[in-house]
Amino acid sequence: MKWKILNKRRKEIIKSLFENRNLKTKKEIDDFLEPKNPENIKIEDLNIKKESVKKILGRLKIAKEKKEKIVVFGDYDADGICATAILWETLYKLGFDAMPYIPDRFEEGYGIKASSLANSKLKNLNPKLIITVDNGIVAYDAIKEAKKRKIDVIVVDHHTKGKLVPSPYCLHSTLVCGSALAWFLSKELGIKDGLDLVALGTVADQMPLLGINRSLVKFGLLELLKTKKVGLQTLFKDLKLDNIGTYEVGYLIAPRINAMGRLANATDSLRFLCTRDLKKANDLNKLLNETNSKRQKIVDEVLTKVLKQVQGNDKIIVISGKYHEGVIGLASGKITEKFYRPSIVLSENKDTSKASARSIFGFNIIEAIKETGLIIEGGGHPMAAGFSIETNKISDFRFKINELSKNKLTDEILEKKLYIDLEISFDQITKELVEEIKKFGPVGVGNAQPTFVSKNVEIKEIKKVGQEGKHLKLKLSQNGIVFDAIWFNNNQSPIINNQYNIVYEIDENIWNNKTSIQLKIRDIKI
Repeated sequence: MKWKILNKRRKEIIKSLFENRNLKTKKEIDDFLEPKNPENIKIEDLNIKKESVKKILGRLKIAKEKKEKIVVFGDYDADGICATAILWETLYKLGFDAMPYIPDRFEEGYGIKASSLANSKLKNLNPKLIITVDNGIVAYDAIKEAKKRKIDVIVVDHHTKGKLVPSPYCLHSTLVCGSALAWFLSKELGIKDGLDLVALGTVADQMPLLGINRSLVKFGLLELLKTKKVGLQTLFKDLKLDNIGTYEVGYLIAPRINAMGRLANATDSLRFLCTRDLKKANDLNKLLNETNSKRQKIVDEVLTKVLKQVQGNDKIIVISGKYHEGVIGLASGKITEKFYRPSIVLSENKDTSKASARSIFGFNIIEAIKETGLIIEGGGHPMAAGFSIETNKISDFRFKINELSKNKLTDEILEKKLYIDLEISFDQITKELVEEIKKFGPVGVGNAQPTFVSKNVEIKEIKKVGQEGKHLKLKLSQNGIVFDAIWFNNNQSPIINNQYNIVYEIDENIWNNKTSIQLKIRDIKI
């Protein structure tokens, strides 16, 4: 892994951190440190035209006057479930005749389709208006079929759009995620509840935490901590969470919301978010936890099989087999993380196979997939995508996507890099610096945790900790200044009394009500 130091200045730490995040003016820095309250962000700030909003509000007004049946058609991932919950609860509070609908991953697949309208579950609801959330922006056939059935469709989606707008009623922006768009539409309707779910959806969907998303997550995390949703309260109590940041959302909360859609029916996750009954909340919390544990086990099994297939010099790893469709995205993510190459994992069926893809920085995976001209349908982002393909075309697809992409995937793009803010020495690490670094939160995609390198650091002590000794606890010394450090999931064997260059984040450790500075190691080199 190549280390890349972003700033050569060594003394003005905070100034360097701002520069590395492209924050130059006083206004940019002030807006970063004190993000705007989302309630004061206008929908036009998402590059959405007022006329589009006016049309949608006008259509909703007609629906209310005529007491039309509305279906909020969501998605089975955490962002889609949160988006559905936000918009459905808003419509319910405002007296609309609305019902939420989450498609089944295995029976219906992603997004609204022409076949969805013939589905007995949706047909029985007899809607006159469908609102898609976190899907629908390329659902041309579905919206055409809806028109034949005299059903209007409002599209609320953040995915990459096609050449045409599918409906006269479209709320589209790629700046935020589906749950955020649902919240902004709710705000236009006069309801501002649901920022807790926006934070959950934004982090789960790995949106860059800058600008509007930073505002949504910073204020949303505060709402999440004091949420009135009994399902989430039950989960937080179960996980013993007294603080909720992007880590807790991304690695503890969102995976449980996602698990139902991966293995079963995501409607239970929606019920979990919306229920006001404590017994139901406890039952659903138990179900989500059990399903998540099952999901983890299946991912491990699939990954063991998948890794055996990785071979050759293909720049894009394409693997297919009889894998569980609900976890191929997670398997793809782990392959990309391990080999630092774009990867695609396909779940093979007799006629049609489903695929999930993950990419690396600098390579647009959905563009590459569509360029092959071999898929049936698909969608996504530059970093992640899903699609379906005829099973007998998988071999051709593997060859063609690699052939089309070989010049785009340069050695520079394929070299894994560890970005470091700047070099500092241990005598610069103080409690005051820790407090300044805290102001850079919430951290995540697009706004990484500040990362530093210190050179000629001596390792004084090493101790294995955690399950199966996967982590290391160390004492590090530089010029007589000593800090404790933790190295999670370490696969190296440093030697006591040797000197190393060490890349780390500055963290706090709380033990027996005492707070001390702790370094979180990212990498070391002798």
